[in-house]
Amino acid sequence: MLQDPLIMFGILSRVSFMVEAWSSYIITKAQVLFLMLMTSGFMGDIIIGMMDWSFVEKLVKSERKEGDWWYANVVVPDQVLVLDWVFADGPPQSAIVYDNNQRQDFHAVVAKPIPEGLFSFEEEHQKHRKPQEERQLREEDIRAKAARTTRMKAERKERTLKRFLLYQKHILYTDPLDVQAGTAVTIFYNPANTILNGKSEVWIRCSFNHWTHHNGPLPPQKMLPADNGSHVKSTVKVPLDAYMMDLVFSEREDGGIFDNGDGMDYHIPVFGGTVKEPPMHIVHVAVEMAPIAKVGGLGDVITGISRAVQDLNHSVDIILPKYDCLNLSHVKDFYHQKSYSWGGTEIKVWYGKVEGLSVYFLEPVNGMFSTGCIYGCRNDSERFGFFCHAALEFLLQNELHPDIIHCHDWSSAPVAWLFKDHYMDYGLSKARVVFTIHNLEFGAGHIAKAMAYSDKSTTVSPTYSKEVAGNPAVSPHLRKFHGILNGIDPDIWDPYNDEFIPVSYISENVVEGKRAAKEALQQRSRLKKADIPLVGIITRLTHQKGIHLIKHAIWQTLDRHGQVVLLGSAPDPRVQRDFENLASQLHSSHSDRARLFLTYDEPLSHLIYAGADFILVPSMFEPCGLAQLTAMRYGAIPVVRKTGGLYDTVFDVDHDKERSQAKGLEPNGFNFGGADAAGIDYALNRAISVWFEDREWFNSLCKTVMEQDWSWNKPALDYMELYHAARK
Repeated sequence: MLQDPLIMFGILSRVSFMVEAWSSYIITKAQVLFLMLMTSGFMGDIIIGMMDWSFVEKLVKSERKEGDWWYANVVVPDQVLVLDWVFADGPPQSAIVYDNNQRQDFHAVVAKPIPEGLFSFEEEHQKHRKPQEERQLREEDIRAKAARTTRMKAERKERTLKRFLLYQKHILYTDPLDVQAGTAVTIFYNPANTILNGKSEVWIRCSFNHWTHHNGPLPPQKMLPADNGSHVKSTVKVPLDAYMMDLVFSEREDGGIFDNGDGMDYHIPVFGGTVKEPPMHIVHVAVEMAPIAKVGGLGDVITGISRAVQDLNHSVDIILPKYDCLNLSHVKDFYHQKSYSWGGTEIKVWYGKVEGLSVYFLEPVNGMFSTGCIYGCRNDSERFGFFCHAALEFLLQNELHPDIIHCHDWSSAPVAWLFKDHYMDYGLSKARVVFTIHNLEFGAGHIAKAMAYSDKSTTVSPTYSKEVAGNPAVSPHLRKFHGILNGIDPDIWDPYNDEFIPVSYISENVVEGKRAAKEALQQRSRLKKADIPLVGIITRLTHQKGIHLIKHAIWQTLDRHGQVVLLGSAPDPRVQRDFENLASQLHSSHSDRARLFLTYDEPLSHLIYAGADFILVPSMFEPCGLAQLTAMRYGAIPVVRKTGGLYDTVFDVDHDKERSQAKGLEPNGFNFGGADAAGIDYALNRAISVWFEDREWFNSLCKTVMEQDWSWNKPALDYMELYHAARK
């Protein structure tokens, strides 16, 4: 059902064809036209175009009782031969859905004498056909673009899966690489790169389907020396009903020291089996979710990982507080489902779809979440503790039995111990708890307790997991603690389908696309239109983000004859005022080469990523970081400090070739180690110099980074490995 019905009319000159196509409508001169769209339920807009005469009319619902009729009044000019029209869901500049009678449009002949030689029928026909053909071409372009987007996503996903199979090749690989059910496969293992280095024997233990195969594990098998260096090998027959091969290695037949992949075991997908992997049911209990309740990166992660895991054919639900400040415009099929009671409080349950995900919103009638904000109340710990208990009660009372309950940061950490103390033995025994640390700077006490109670725990990058390993909240639980990188949403951050940039582009035309975006950014920022390097900075202005390095980098870029655009704001009023003073100073001295936008502006952030040559991220610490990943998606080269997820994702073009190759990647940026001016100058000067001195190489680097996959494809596979390990 379309909204705001309109009618769009036109004229054609081939009267005989028109009578044939729409012979039931004969209209006389200046007659009032009564149009219908009956019980099909389609009602839209009608667009009228007639030689140089065209208009749009909004349909009005008729009072006729039979059928669903809509009409528009049209005065037919003298020279009209044939009226033609189509229906749409809005005026021409914004219409998306058309009913054009299967591309024939709708027509009616005007019954009147036609003066001899008044019109050249073919000429008028061509005049009319042009807008119709243009519209058809636009529709075909939209369909072709959507098909290409789908194909590129599928190809990126396939490349990521192959990389997933190869990323542990320095330890383990198979021949053939793609393991087929019902065949024999040779397993090659390199103990020199594991804790079994130097052992006189290596034994393999193998099973299938995440150790659930009905035949159980195969007997331990001694591996034999292979022909390639320090590798050993064994041959295994893969059953027909296998979808996954599971492996661990030990120094003796009866055990001793084991290499079990840091507690995750080793897994290799099996293709062509008669049995498919059964879907797992994952429930996320969280206090943020993009785009309806987003404060920081946590909201993006909840939505991103949930969509990616769901795309792997698993079932995902999210439980979220129903804040009074939710952005409900992004919630589809929203309705009140039921109510239940817990702790003497009635809790209303609302249901809706967000980004294709099932979300349950819990609304306690005690008003705990009717505060106008997500965080910032004096009793935040009490509010979120109540929510965690209510979420588990919701699962219990509704007899939902997920395989995994995934909680996040201090705000939903209580789920871990409430589940183990109050629910695991009372009806929710099937579930296992996974807990993720997004930022250890907040709520360390809650985090420590959740770490102790969870079955598996993660943080958002491997390097950050090492950086916090000595923290008292983490150190006692390293055996179950893993670092898994975050990803970005490739649909939200997509230069090929981005409405906020002037020219859509992919890696093949990245130079042209970024040139157009830079010009638009320069115009938007009131900077001089010039072919000079442009450094973009998109960040919260906090000490974590290295604000002293940001200030220094701005002046250094200007000294190197570049431009700077910064977008960000500070939660601390003193820092905000400091940058406002800097903005005034720059406006006075470098108004054509520097602009600071000290606010939040989503469309502008897209334009900066597309228009900037470099994106600067000089954080003091960064659990994962999304700016550098988004930058590469848009072909902007990241310049980052070597910390946390920045170190795991940005490989220096001069120093990290071996490290990047070990990950199956090409070098993709510039990094530095220090937290002082000399450190950032080292990276920034190299970046700007290569822009000036070797533009062809720089452009090829932009193409390279665009083709790297920093979406949730790989993290989703890693999280599924973790979920299976938690259940084993």
